[in-house]
Amino acid sequence: MSSVPVLKVVVAGDGNVGKTSLIRRFCEGKFEQTRVATIGVDFQTQTVDLPGQTVKLSIWDMAGQDRFQIIRAGFYRGSRAAALVYDVTEAESLASLTRWRDEILEAVEQQLFIVVGNKIDLERTQQPEQAQEFANSLQAPYLETSALDGNGVAQLFETLAKLGL
Repeated sequence: MSSVPVLKVVVAGDGNVGKTSLIRRFCEGKFEQTRVATIGVDFQTQTVDLPGQTVKLSIWDMAGQDRFQIIRAGFYRGSRAAALVYDVTEAESLASLTRWRDEILEAVEQQLFIVVGNKIDLERTQQPEQAQEFANSLQAPYLETSALDGNGVAQLFETLAKLGL
């Protein structure tokens, strides 16, 4: 019996963009309306079945608040891919993705990224073109998700798994 490879991936972005909700939707199949901010970092594991291979993702949930920046760098190390998540109802969260990218690249020089627009179940204020341009500049995939209804969530983590291989 062959062992299942474990791939460390990180989910980063401003506070309140839905990072924890996306991870919980994927790992636990549920969505909770109440929100408690992540303190520092959190992680969960979940297997992903890819064509011809199963992998286990070690998914690291990075706290979005600035006060945790000092501790985040150490948790990026060893990651194989990163999701840069923004809220499609919050323009500032998209603008912040450049800072998140730079912070991650300081710790992992050759990091692979996916850009994720979350909360598509709400009335958006951000159209996808600007996010798609940013993703293109990183040579990264772009997709949109809803942690509330699960739309795009499995695809997000399958894409992270493929990037991490």
